[in-house]
Amino acid sequence: MSYSDLESEGLIRKTRIDEKRVEDSMDLARRDIETAESLIDKSHDWAYNIAYNAMLQASRALMFSMDYRPDGRNQHVSVVRFAEEAFGNDYKDTIILFERMRRNRHISVYDTPGTISEGQAKNAIAKAQELLTVVEERIGN
Repeated sequence: MSYSDLESEGLIRKTRIDEKRVEDSMDLARRDIETAESLIDKSHDWAYNIAYNAMLQASRALMFSMDYRPDGRNQHVSVVRFAEEAFGNDYKDTIILFERMRRNRHISVYDTPGTISEGQAKNAIAKAQELLTVVEERIGN
């Protein structure tokens, strides 16, 4: 898979770098990690979902910094697929978790509460922080 393949599939689109969008997405990711950490003792589901959102926002920041943006109807899928390409095998486990979190988020928000364990939530927060750090290093932020 390549970026051009993702473009051909209608998942991403070329755009101009918008530094404000990059910074805003990074700020959202940082906020979400802090919020997820503060909720770990109150709601594992919400801590997990907010950690997922931190990963989503950090990955969006990376996209924006590389002249891309998500496109199409399923933009969360677009961002996960972009992250898979951008990080390759170096962070394969993190990206697999990111995709799993995307699916689990839907279940815990829309279908069945209480599906996320404390361990899952803590792992999600740790992985979100790890991804954020990697993105910060890549974009020099």
